[in-house]
Amino acid sequence: MKIPFSLRAVPILLVAGLLLIAAEPAVRGQEKEHITIDAHAQTTPFPHFWEQTFGSGRAILALRESYRDDLSAVKQATGFESVRFHEIFSDEVGLYDPDRQSVQFAQMAKASTAAADNAGIYNFSYIDQIYDGLLERGVRPFVELSFMPKKLAADPQKLHPFWDHPNVSPPADYARWDAMIQAFAKHLIERYGINEVSQWKFEVWNEPNLDFWGGNPRQKTYFELYDHTARALKAVDKRLQVGGPSTAQAAWVGEFLKHCKDNNVPVDFASTHVYGNDSVPDVFHRTGEIPRDKLVCMAVKKVHEEIVNSPYPQTPLIWSEYNASYANEPNVTDTAYMGPWMATTIGQCDGLTQSMSYWSFSDVFDEQGVVRTPFYGGFGLIAADNIPKPAFNVFAALHELGDRRIKLDSDDALATKAADGTFAIALWNYAPPDGTGATYTPPPAGPRTTKTFSLRLEGVAKNAAVTLWRVDEEHGNVIKAFDAMGRPATPSREQIKTLQAAGKASPSEHMHLAGGTLSVTVPQQGLVVLRVESGKHAN
Repeated sequence: MKIPFSLRAVPILLVAGLLLIAAEPAVRGQEKEHITIDAHAQTTPFPHFWEQTFGSGRAILALRESYRDDLSAVKQATGFESVRFHEIFSDEVGLYDPDRQSVQFAQMAKASTAAADNAGIYNFSYIDQIYDGLLERGVRPFVELSFMPKKLAADPQKLHPFWDHPNVSPPADYARWDAMIQAFAKHLIERYGINEVSQWKFEVWNEPNLDFWGGNPRQKTYFELYDHTARALKAVDKRLQVGGPSTAQAAWVGEFLKHCKDNNVPVDFASTHVYGNDSVPDVFHRTGEIPRDKLVCMAVKKVHEEIVNSPYPQTPLIWSEYNASYANEPNVTDTAYMGPWMATTIGQCDGLTQSMSYWSFSDVFDEQGVVRTPFYGGFGLIAADNIPKPAFNVFAALHELGDRRIKLDSDDALATKAADGTFAIALWNYAPPDGTGATYTPPPAGPRTTKTFSLRLEGVAKNAAVTLWRVDEEHGNVIKAFDAMGRPATPSREQIKTLQAAGKASPSEHMHLAGGTLSVTVPQQGLVVLRVESGKHAN
């Protein structure tokens, strides 16, 4: 995460060929948009790049029951493939301790050097439990190689301000760092097999352009870390996938790929991060402002172009962190605002990146300390006590989208088609959050602007069946129930049960086209996803 202290096989989906015909002038409190959908229109590939990987709290939290419960819930809703977290090398996980050899380990060393390494300096017990827990739930590790074991640190006191204060120092001895990386990689291959581990991504460090890296100067010393790490991994097996620079604010990617080319350093993918409220000067190195719903994909496009113009123009781009906010903003990440924000972000970023890792899947998370209350603007899809947020229902609804996209000129609609001929459309009514910062602002009283979409579907049955999912203030929105309770800081057990039920997705709606048409009204900050069956007798 970046507090700078200082869907797949979803069978079936919807609509082909969308052409925006006209947008009528806004009517008092209401906007209208007419869209025609041609079931035989040309489509382009639409892989679910936004739900392949999720971020999460630090590695050790993966041993908690609540973490694993949330992991399973998000896996079921999205089918996601991998999870990324910090601190697999931090001391609490227990990998590296050259002083822990006992008489027993010394005796093992006499029999086998490998046994001495594995039973002495390196302890894989928690690492195995962490990765086993993921794999048992159908989720692979996206391995961020961080942070520094204190007994390997050049500066044992180089601690990050996060609550658990991980060490961000460079290694005191690169020979020992290389040996640890190789021992780590060999152990993973021995335990899980190269056919499995070769499908994992190994990302070197986290956001070295911020205070997560203590080298000086930061870029030069990070490149040294990357060079050693990439070569150490490839020395174990060339099939292992390694990449970086894992920067904040969409930084360094062009320079990083040039460095790899100039120095013949292995690189299989490029990774970086950005958040919707990052500043324009930090990301784009110019003045001005960019709205929260545009900044992420403008940054993705910038880095995409840097890769195209680099010595390695075919390098896959992995966006290994993103969200609408890098801070704790309750009106952003806790609310239905995330529906239109996610939908418009998906529409804009399509085709520019192989994968985007939403930060994060769960509020089992303690970078700023132990969570004190369920709804504080946490980054997760699921709040503390396994309470689904609107964002969870947003991802579940967007999972219904198909894997072929139909070109559309609208800024607030997205149409897709599935292999079985069904169509899925996302419709949204974007508006900025009701408040920013750490203090929650209730939605304003009185009517809000709605948007009515008049859809005409051509090439499907005139009375085709339609299934519709909603996420907005009145649907799939636990915050409404939390507000009604008076926003208790520490809900009782009974209140938690009430919130868990209130956080569930609203029941789907079922209807039919009327003469090939359908009218759908979406409230402000609302998202609708609908699936249209093609029908056997389209006319």
